[in-house]
Amino acid sequence: MKHGFRYTLALLGTGIAAFGAIGVNAQTTSSGPYYATPSWDQQLPASTRFVVLSNWGGAAVLDRESGLVWERSPSTPPDDWNSALYLCSNLKTGNRMGWKLPTIQELTSLVEPGTTGGLPVGHPFMNVVNNSIFWSATANAADGSSARGFFFISDFSFVVTFAKFQQLSIWCVRSGQGVDAQ
Repeated sequence: MKHGFRYTLALLGTGIAAFGAIGVNAQTTSSGPYYATPSWDQQLPASTRFVVLSNWGGAAVLDRESGLVWERSPSTPPDDWNSALYLCSNLKTGNRMGWKLPTIQELTSLVEPGTTGGLPVGHPFMNVVNNSIFWSATANAADGSSARGFFFISDFSFVVTFAKFQQLSIWCVRSGQGVDAQ
């Protein structure tokens, strides 16, 4: 009985030590903890909201306010809506799969009213998305042949509906849930 108890304690101690070592290897370009509690009730300043993930080779950015992980730079040329859905679901960025086309709500969550382009100052995407139009996974409920797109313009941003065959930019995101785009 004593031997079994000691063996169990040894295994437990080894497991705890291994679990602790996992967090030690996680690196970001900023110091401190960066894992987000996916909680949409937070309002973080831009200086602490976005973290470029160096352990993803700098190819992804964590939004600590929403818990979403964004491609640091859209990696594909403009394409139609169905291709955008396909490209994101097959994307491998930062040595990870599990990407999707963002919903219109996820895209609009990046906007901070009263800022240039709708993005907060110091936002890691400022020079990447400004003056661009991106597909969302949100189809137009009133017309199955169109879907929502999102404009990032120099002084403001807004949602527009486009025919699904039009060529818009594609920017993929990772989150804890999938998207039913149809």
